[in-house]
Amino acid sequence: MKNICVIGAGTMGNGIAHVFAQNGFSVSLVDVSQDQLNKAIATITNNLDRQVSKGAITSEVKESALNNIVTHTSLAAAVKNAELVVEAATENVDLKLNIFKQIDENAAASCILATNTSSISITKIASVTSRPEQVIGMHFMNPVPVMKLVEIINGYATKKDVTNTIIELSKQLGKVPCVVNDYPGFIANRILMPMINEAVYSLYEGVAGVEEIDTVMKLGMAHPMGPLQLADFIGLDVCLSILNVLHEGFGNPKYAPCPLLVNMVTAKKLGVKTGEGFYTYAKGSKELMVSERFKK
Repeated sequence: MKNICVIGAGTMGNGIAHVFAQNGFSVSLVDVSQDQLNKAIATITNNLDRQVSKGAITSEVKESALNNIVTHTSLAAAVKNAELVVEAATENVDLKLNIFKQIDENAAASCILATNTSSISITKIASVTSRPEQVIGMHFMNPVPVMKLVEIINGYATKKDVTNTIIELSKQLGKVPCVVNDYPGFIANRILMPMINEAVYSLYEGVAGVEEIDTVMKLGMAHPMGPLQLADFIGLDVCLSILNVLHEGFGNPKYAPCPLLVNMVTAKKLGVKTGEGFYTYAKGSKELMVSERFKK
């Protein structure tokens, strides 16, 4: 397997394209926006430069990785010769179903179709294709070039040889694959999102402030980042979307999103991507400042 297509040039998509290209794969990176594709290549270049400056890779590896990536605005053209397609579009079920219909219509019969979804049912995504046995979840962690885990999710019909292929492919990327089954939130987000939601509830109910909640989890539980800062990093809209999937999928009120989280997303205070969430993010500043709304 040498030809990979990555659909979506956002944060996850450009990271996935980066790791495949750095490991010698030919990558077709697809997005509807040429501007987004240009930004993705700039981000990949900056991240490769950072790796070079740290001595993690050579300049030759950087140049080879960039030469391995070709950008497209046409999905049909990009998937035509792909042996694996990894979809990394926005976490929206209707959008993903539409994309998978298009991939299925245009990709070779032997092509494996993977999704980077963090919570949406693999079985549901596979159901709109003519090859559900070749559809699988390949959930990378952010930032993709740094994080080692790939959560591999079997759909109801996923063939064992497809799973084994993706396991071995993940290892080729220097990742650690963990295979799980297709239930709401899988494992990573089924455990992580209720923790984040409980942290938001603790703030909402006045149990503790932003810094106190994050400090307790960092120093008391050895988490590298507190849950509220992590929520900002993931994107509060993404957190809300995953909690809604859990709540609807299990019908259990323990997964109901905190009203504060709902309000913040409605107000477009989404975290790092909008410059404000539980913390504020001034351009160029490395200092972490609690949002004015949550200061005592």
